[in-house]
Amino acid sequence: MELNNLKPAAGSVKRVKRIGRGQGSGRGGTSTRGHKGAQSRSGYSRTRGFEGGQMPLQRVVPKFGFKNINRVEYKAINLSTIQTLAESKKLSAVDVKALVEAGLASKNDRVKILGDGALTLKLDVKAHAFSKSAKEAIEKLEGTTEIL
Repeated sequence: MELNNLKPAAGSVKRVKRIGRGQGSGRGGTSTRGHKGAQSRSGYSRTRGFEGGQMPLQRVVPKFGFKNINRVEYKAINLSTIQTLAESKKLSAVDVKALVEAGLASKNDRVKILGDGALTLKLDVKAHAFSKSAKEAIEKLEGTTEIL
């Protein structure tokens, strides 16, 4: 194989459609744009969501609801998860740092402890929020809850 023998693979290179180069080319005259109308004019650009005059979908579908800009999102973690984490790592206190190291939350998450599952260990838990049932379950075993 020599440099002068190199060719692209068969069918990989298409010929360029040369538009507006006279009638003999077969693409002269209207230059593949058809007759009249906005699309035949220079400088035409279709607006986003235009459906050829049909009522566009974003105008057909009704508006509803709103997004509360003051919403505080929490990463929910159940007592059962805290129980397994405390048993495996032999922890007496669980805080956000321990949850991040275990891969249960990311460092910028606000953590809320929920009361699903059984807790058997006495734990000191620090989080951003607690549900009533979680707080009762932790304090029933003489553990402490601290809101960050």
